[in-house]
Amino acid sequence: MKYQLVCKQCGEIIGSFAEWFANDQRCRCGSNYAEVVYPEADYRRLPEYFKGEVKSFLDYFDYLPLEHRENVVTCGEGAIPMERWEHMEREARERYGVDCKVYMYRNDLNGGTHSFKDVSGALAASVMKEHGVKEYCLASTGNAGTAYATYLAKAGVHFTCFSPRWVDEKTQECIRQTGQTLVVSQGTYGDAKTEAAEYHKSHGVMMSCGNTDPIRIESKRTIVFECLRQLGQLPTVYMQAVAGGTSPIALEKGFRDIRADYPELHLPRMILVQQDECDPMVTAWEWAKEHNFPVGFEKHYEPKKDCHTRIGILTAANPGNYPIVAPLVRNSGGDFVRVEEARLPQYGRQMLRESGVLMGPASVVCYAGFYRALEQGLIKQNDVVLLNAGEGSQRSQWFVDAVAQCQ
Repeated sequence: MKYQLVCKQCGEIIGSFAEWFANDQRCRCGSNYAEVVYPEADYRRLPEYFKGEVKSFLDYFDYLPLEHRENVVTCGEGAIPMERWEHMEREARERYGVDCKVYMYRNDLNGGTHSFKDVSGALAASVMKEHGVKEYCLASTGNAGTAYATYLAKAGVHFTCFSPRWVDEKTQECIRQTGQTLVVSQGTYGDAKTEAAEYHKSHGVMMSCGNTDPIRIESKRTIVFECLRQLGQLPTVYMQAVAGGTSPIALEKGFRDIRADYPELHLPRMILVQQDECDPMVTAWEWAKEHNFPVGFEKHYEPKKDCHTRIGILTAANPGNYPIVAPLVRNSGGDFVRVEEARLPQYGRQMLRESGVLMGPASVVCYAGFYRALEQGLIKQNDVVLLNAGEGSQRSQWFVDAVAQCQ
């Protein structure tokens, strides 16, 4: 067998996605956290991929949980530029005395819906096509819903997206234009999740199993392959804005997959960023640092009661994945940092002025986090920093307007 799913809780071998789907995406022990392993994968062959053009992360077919190439569903995603942004290097050098290289991973250039959710949507559509899945649902604040609607439509899978009432009209229209179903909750994101779960149970429709969904993790872990292809190395620092935390989990998983074949590589220090209007992971991390990371520190976290952020995709007031993500950050030698949401339009203006590019607010959270990390001494001499920019600005008109008003 090319791949197997293995339960992360009890270690049982589950088998393929056919078995996983048949058991409602759960192990017999009850856990829905499973990991894909490739018993015969030879990652020493990766350089063969680098000799030709890689048009999509799905070109890494031999290292993905798919058996038949004809099931691939793609719009050209995942093989996107890691651009060197020299203005950020210049500011690091001139303002902080730090010589480093800075690369921006441009998810706004994905060929699907211009967000980092495109790789998850593409692999989900491909896997579901391969296994004959006919219906799927999830709750989303925007980017995931748009991506899954787009890719599942291409695969012939009916998709129902549950979204909170404050999702902007342009995003709602993008989902509806795919011909898929959008259910707008009258409540919060939490209410939308509850409605999706109830729909899953009452209609027998398969539902995403969240931020530890093995499909999401397998798709996003290919960023490790892209680092080797484009940079010739792994960065020493990896940064992104974080809500649920799938991408850090995927990065560590991708590194772990290739470690035996590339012993010279090291896991990047993960520096994860949250905005002050929704920062429960940062708050929990600050407590852990203050108490010198006691045993079980990752279990000490609390939901943020008053969450007033306008950045929908970074709305995760209850950081359920913190017990998984925090130890990864700790083991990587990384950190969490906080930025001021009120200042993001100014950073967006700076990004536009210096690079000619304006990304969405979640991407700008990461961009602002780089400067916050410099202030805190978290970026070191000769670091190679990769910023994983989440999305473009196409569906965030409020942020585009706010940036335009900055002087």
